[in-house]
Amino acid sequence: MRLQKFLAANGVASRRKSEELISSGRVKVNGNIITEMGYKVDLDIDKISVDNKDIILQERKVYILLNKPTGYVTTVSEQFNRKKVTDLVDVPYRIFPVGRLDYNTSGLLILTNDGELTYKLTHPKFKVEKVYIAKVKGIPTKEALEAFENGLKIEDYITAPAKIKILKEINQHTLVEVRIREGKNRQVRKMCEAIGHPVVELKRIAMGRIHLGNLDVGNWRYFTEREIAYLKQL
Repeated sequence: MRLQKFLAANGVASRRKSEELISSGRVKVNGNIITEMGYKVDLDIDKISVDNKDIILQERKVYILLNKPTGYVTTVSEQFNRKKVTDLVDVPYRIFPVGRLDYNTSGLLILTNDGELTYKLTHPKFKVEKVYIAKVKGIPTKEALEAFENGLKIEDYITAPAKIKILKEINQHTLVEVRIREGKNRQVRKMCEAIGHPVVELKRIAMGRIHLGNLDVGNWRYFTEREIAYLKQL
């Protein structure tokens, strides 16, 4: 098994982050620092460590759905002592969030120790659709909605085609449904700002066929067998 795949499969980090750990010299095999991408390890005889901490092969993969409240960060380590989403989930496994939801965004968040799944759910080439409900300032015009869907210049990139639909007008605000297949940092907020309608509230309600449903804010559950089967066929 390739070293970065082993690290991802054992909940150390996503595959992309695992590659960064290797390239920065933080991973050892049998006491030797390995920086080579694609280095193959023998799980029966090799001893693997990250930052001098041994990594034990995990047998069971877990998949958890959390309804993230606002006021929590989706990082595993937090230097500013803010509350972490992992504090809400009490399981005997080392799990990490799939992708990001920023501090002020709520809703569906997947946590797992399956790094390969994280890669599939977050990499744009797999085109997993993410659905959000946003409350924005003002009432978007037809032209603004078309610009949102056709692609917007955000900092140094142009967003991929997206979908936006008005659900309800509330005084001087609008409730919209947003569907995107990318997952760049604060992308929905930046896109809404780019068309002149900043986000007031934002909630993710679905990733692919995984839906938040009626799970209460701050609560979590394990995935159903059907949901796990869907994830594995991505």
